[in-house]
Amino acid sequence: MNKTLLLAPLAAIAISAMNCVSQTAKPQTFSEAVQQIISEPQFRHVSFGIEVYSLDDQKPLFTLNSQKLFTPGSTTKLLTEGTALQLLGPDYRFHTFVYRTGEIDSKGTLKGDLVLVASGDPNLSNRLQPDGTLAFADEDHTYGGPESKLVPGDPLVVIKEFAKQISAAGIKRVQGKVLVDVSLFPEGERELGTGVVISPIAVNDNVIDVTIQPSDAPNKPAVLTYSLQVPSIRFENHIVTVAGAKSSFEEPETIDNADGTQTVVLAGSVAQSSGPHIYGYPVASPSRFAVVALNEALREVGVKVDAKPDTITSASKYGSFSTPQYKVAEHVSAPFAEEVKVTLKVSHNLHASMTPYILGAVLGKTTEKIDQKGFALEYDFLTKAGLDLSGASQADGAGGASSAFYTPDFMVHYLAYMAKQKSYPVFLKALPILGKDGSLVKVQRDLPAAGHVFAKTGTYGTEDLLNMHLMLEGKGLAGYTTTPSGQRLAFALYLNHLELPDDSNAAEIAGEALGAIASAAYSLPIDKATLDVQ
Repeated sequence: MNKTLLLAPLAAIAISAMNCVSQTAKPQTFSEAVQQIISEPQFRHVSFGIEVYSLDDQKPLFTLNSQKLFTPGSTTKLLTEGTALQLLGPDYRFHTFVYRTGEIDSKGTLKGDLVLVASGDPNLSNRLQPDGTLAFADEDHTYGGPESKLVPGDPLVVIKEFAKQISAAGIKRVQGKVLVDVSLFPEGERELGTGVVISPIAVNDNVIDVTIQPSDAPNKPAVLTYSLQVPSIRFENHIVTVAGAKSSFEEPETIDNADGTQTVVLAGSVAQSSGPHIYGYPVASPSRFAVVALNEALREVGVKVDAKPDTITSASKYGSFSTPQYKVAEHVSAPFAEEVKVTLKVSHNLHASMTPYILGAVLGKTTEKIDQKGFALEYDFLTKAGLDLSGASQADGAGGASSAFYTPDFMVHYLAYMAKQKSYPVFLKALPILGKDGSLVKVQRDLPAAGHVFAKTGTYGTEDLLNMHLMLEGKGLAGYTTTPSGQRLAFALYLNHLELPDDSNAAEIAGEALGAIASAAYSLPIDKATLDVQ
């Protein structure tokens, strides 16, 4: 059940540039700080790539291997979300409709089906707040673990609102069935970080949240609670409370039953002394998950549905009914600026992975190779921006593909371009803030740089079976800061190929180093004599 390190958000990094190097003299310049950090023994096999760029003078101030390609992890999301923000616009909204395919008689019987048409909205959940913003927890629920938190409220609130609107439209019985149309783009591929299924429908981020807590005594079953439940998925609890401080969870076993339902077996052990653990179980079929939930919500408001729910991948059967005359329910999303904020703040893999498909379908209006069309639109955008794309490689929206690479020079020039756009205030506001929120919430809270560094983190790791360790292939931190003197900087920091004893050290070792370098860029003078250090 443990999530892979791939693209996991940056965890606790609570040191300064001075503390990062234990027994050395306090650095007086940025280059001294960098040299002390990269000279630490644990980094003897590591490759560093650094560029700090002046947004005021439009030139690099410090470079180290800045023309080399580095594994970027989730800093890829800067490209994905920035492109979508520019192309769709910060005010773009998703409209998700429910249509009827027949007439409603005097008794409230619909002589046809109900069709929920997926729009690609990533936030059919309780994130939407009364003021129109989207809420998020700094440690997102889809990553799971003891630090994850759930956004308050009912994750099925949008689905239940659909049911209320359908009932208010005068429908008391559906002679046909409830359908979810996922023809916008293909469903089924799993994003590469947490394994959640990509789909044009995303109810509660396509997961069921399981909160795992220890019982009051060893050898007793753990106490499980669920953020939502649907009749088609049943959980079996085989997690046992154990003495000690270490919990261990196995990968869940999903059993497909003859009647179309699924049984999910959760196994492992939870330490009696531990707090609650959040586990987001990724549903195998988001469309079925959504349609069963809507069917159940209709039952709860007194609407009877005669046939079993189903999924369709083509709108051709009911195309003539997808008109205002036949609309019975609608959900309008928050502005896209809010979606960008959620994705960048918490490093949301599913949302970022959906974005190329959304661009390809909504703007590219294609029905084949839809994600590739999304990347073609990104390519055109970056080319028109005058960027050298020989310094970039991307194959998914989140940064989990093995072919993801960027040079620090490419990244800072991209950031510099974004800083000139009208959407820049939205883009900047969407980035995690050092020591304040998102994936940087625990970083350097009490140091001068806290609140002044706006940056996206990235982590990409794989197993080293030979040494029975973890190979941290890529750690990244890229974004903006404004120094106390008012100098505006863009920076891209990468660290590749660090052998770790276990994944708990990823943030403590690599994260400390990059956090310290970012802090030094904010607080120390960048001596121009270091220009073009390679």
